[in-house]
Amino acid sequence: MMSVINKCRCAGLLACLSLVSTTGCSSIMTHAGPDQGYYSGTRAGAATVADSNNGWVMRPLAALDLPFSAVVDTILLPWDYYRSGQDQTASSPRERVLQSERQNHTNESLATAAPMPSSAPPQ
Repeated sequence: MMSVINKCRCAGLLACLSLVSTTGCSSIMTHAGPDQGYYSGTRAGAATVADSNNGWVMRPLAALDLPFSAVVDTILLPWDYYRSGQDQTASSPRERVLQSERQNHTNESLATAAPMPSSAPPQ
């Protein structure tokens, strides 16, 4: 009897950990990308739920994630406020890398670099 209870506890713990690890996905994804603004994850989740072109799997998952994204977005409000004063175009990782390459004159440095040796085996 105890082994059954322990197995149920482990299964319940695993289910809870799985649910917690997938919560706030929309918020995390929008904050990792170039999208800015307040409650961006909640807005993205609501748009997914409202879009009838999304599949039958995605819409319920987005609806389940919506309250968790709202909580994560609320927690990240200070970060959104901090980012709101920054340049909008330099917020994506790609744009930051390109800006850094322009600032450090990477293309000019690469133009004067020696070519890499061929990795083909000698014949």
